[in-house]
Amino acid sequence: MTAQNSVTPSADGLAASARAIKERGLPPVHKWNPPFLGDIDMRIARDGTWYYLGSPIERPAMVKLFSSILRKDGEDYVLVTPVEKVGITVEDAPFVATDFDITGEGEAQVLRFHTHVGDEAVAGPDHPIRVDIDPESGEPSPYVLVRANLEALIDRKSFYRLVELGTEHEIDGESWFGVWSSGQFFPIAPSEATE
Repeated sequence: MTAQNSVTPSADGLAASARAIKERGLPPVHKWNPPFLGDIDMRIARDGTWYYLGSPIERPAMVKLFSSILRKDGEDYVLVTPVEKVGITVEDAPFVATDFDITGEGEAQVLRFHTHVGDEAVAGPDHPIRVDIDPESGEPSPYVLVRANLEALIDRKSFYRLVELGTEHEIDGESWFGVWSSGQFFPIAPSEATE
């Protein structure tokens, strides 16, 4: 989303709609196809802070409510209710994984990630971990898929913990450094890059 259009929907209206439809768990946003009403001035910063009209949304319950109606359509992020859909800006990933739990060890290890909005994702085939490397700085950006095309940026302290759990594994004849979860190996970097 490049430009912010002036539209009728407001954060208060979206929140009221979300409260009215939210029952147990997440609303079925994947089933809704309301008309697109344009973009609103709402942004999720790289650190997971939500902003509305340039000011941070201070109430965690409000952020959690908005996150429950977030969806990614192609490359665009939208807030969706049964009657309206509006675009928002996401600087990187919409969520931040702030911690994870470990059960088991080795190839039987299971990593359960927790996000800043209360979601949990068990890394595995349905919730893969991936790492992008900035071509200029060489800095890694690790992510875990949380739900339906929505990823969480794994925070720095959690990424350091992942690296401590790392091991080497061969993929297509090449040695990789990475982590296991739910019987799947997730590469972080070629082994020679970690020497």
